[in-house]
Amino acid sequence: MASSSEKKEFKPFVPMDVDLPEANGVTLIMGILFTVVFAVANVYLGLKIGLTIAAAIPGSILATGLLKILFKRNSILEANLVASMGAVGESIAGGIIFTLPAIIIWGENLTFVSIGMITILGGILGIVFVVPFREYLIVEEHGKLIFPESVAVAEILTNANQGGDGLRTVMKGMCAGGIFKFIGGGFALFNEEPIWAIPKLSTAFGLNAVASLIGVGFIVGLEVAIFMFAGALLAWFGFIPIIKFIGMHVATPIFPGPIPIADMAPIQIWSYYLRYIGAGAVAAGGFISLIKSIPAIINSFKEAMKGLKAEKLEGKIERQCIDTPLSWVIGISVAGFLMAWFYPMIPGLPHLGPLVAFLVVLLSFFFGVVSARMCGTIGASNNPVSGMTIACLLLLATIIKITNLGGNPDASKVLAIVAAGIACVSIAVSGGTAQSLKHTYLIGGTPKKIEWSMYLGLIFAAFASGEVVLLLNKAFVLGSEKAPAPQAGLMKMISEGVMTGNIPWTLVIIGAIIGFVIFLVKLPVLAIALGFYLPIGLSSSILLGAILRVIIEKKFKKNGEAKSRSEKGVLLSSGIVAGDALIGILIAAVITTGHDLSFIGKGLGSITKNPWVSLLFMGIMCIYVLIEISRGKSSKEEGFE
Repeated sequence: MASSSEKKEFKPFVPMDVDLPEANGVTLIMGILFTVVFAVANVYLGLKIGLTIAAAIPGSILATGLLKILFKRNSILEANLVASMGAVGESIAGGIIFTLPAIIIWGENLTFVSIGMITILGGILGIVFVVPFREYLIVEEHGKLIFPESVAVAEILTNANQGGDGLRTVMKGMCAGGIFKFIGGGFALFNEEPIWAIPKLSTAFGLNAVASLIGVGFIVGLEVAIFMFAGALLAWFGFIPIIKFIGMHVATPIFPGPIPIADMAPIQIWSYYLRYIGAGAVAAGGFISLIKSIPAIINSFKEAMKGLKAEKLEGKIERQCIDTPLSWVIGISVAGFLMAWFYPMIPGLPHLGPLVAFLVVLLSFFFGVVSARMCGTIGASNNPVSGMTIACLLLLATIIKITNLGGNPDASKVLAIVAAGIACVSIAVSGGTAQSLKHTYLIGGTPKKIEWSMYLGLIFAAFASGEVVLLLNKAFVLGSEKAPAPQAGLMKMISEGVMTGNIPWTLVIIGAIIGFVIFLVKLPVLAIALGFYLPIGLSSSILLGAILRVIIEKKFKKNGEAKSRSEKGVLLSSGIVAGDALIGILIAAVITTGHDLSFIGKGLGSITKNPWVSLLFMGIMCIYVLIEISRGKSSKEEGFE
């Protein structure tokens, strides 16, 4: 723990007596674009594979490079503000994909305006609830709360020669990911979801030919990828053959399947049975994560409240101390409560009412403080938002059922998701806000300008994200194999379970027991459970990306460049993911207009459906990634450290 003298001696990168541009027309417009791009890219990625990518680090690189190249500006405070706005886009995307697609899967009329308003309400509450604790969490706890990702962003921003080569690496990745998506997802020159049948085991193996999965695998690394793949192996080479073996002689359908198991393909067995088992395992992982965090949660809240009580009252004039007034925080909180109470979130359904609205604000406040402190301890990427969201949903759904707020189970389960969705977005945004305010403190920026810029960015990103959710549903159908929306599927199951009980609880309980067993043997429950829950093609492709990282690290280990080359690979992978997602959204938009880009692939006949052709294209992509990371300068030489 840092001493008080150490805290007082801290000097930001930009001294307080140096005046640099920060918030202006250029940075705000760039920041809005960054917020929208990172939000829609992560919504797309999250609904497709259940994972999102961090925006703060690639955002800081892109912001620095674009400001230098396009506008000939070299203010670190401007780049910090743009990167902070981009990061809030990632946060709101995480909140959206966890909950709101469940409403669409039910067939309810969820509009982009509804998604936007729910997201804005949760996002604004998420930002303002960090403000009263900013000085304590960011300043007073400096040296104790490390904020690992904030430190990484600050290091990037403070490196004067960072922008050029780092930007080029990200842009190359975006181009490669976009081209690959156009060839496969647009022109259909190869099948993006190749399957190799294994009749003797009554199962199949897949390796999704999607560039973003390679990028995700490189970013998350071998450990997480192996655990996900292990869960997939257990599901597809363990449970599916067992279910097929036992059910193949039963002539009638077995709940919840609509047809006899003997007539089911492996993907149907996964869809009707394995997903419920996987959902139980994911839920167990979320609860275990939450239970393990309870001591830290209680301590974090107590310490943060002490910091609030001890807030200094004397006037503060330094840039680093200019914050949103507490009166605004109170006013926005009250406005949020009134909006949750009176605003009709879903057309045709009742309002949330005063009790549920109050609980939404209260839960957003409590878990928002926890989320902010957790990011200071383990980083935003490891923040247990899912566990906190499950806890919120269970409480809110129970209250809604007891009070019969919806009037019937169908309406009540939707209202529960709406309420939990507001809280989920708020929790995710609180963590991201704390992370951005920390690197703002390290750089020497103005907290108030960062906070208000985030408000502006999330308004645009909220509606853009809502449109992307609806677009993907129209093009691919949310809840299907092409867009499984795994976290929202879990929340859907929990809400249905509380309201109706019409779910196969035996399968869910089996999954929960599996999750608990995984915990007992000291393995990561959520990673394995997510692999179990998702199609095997996703996990195997993510593992492939992680293997590429291992190859790079071993290749450059002898000359000491392993770490810097891996960092260069992370930048390239971030670009690949973004390029894949943005072109994927464009293709989805074209599909919804009734046009078909796949005429080229269809004209080539059955060759494009051959799974080995897909494997060939994936091999080409892997070779490109290895060559691009290996050639030229390492990230250390380019100034990434």
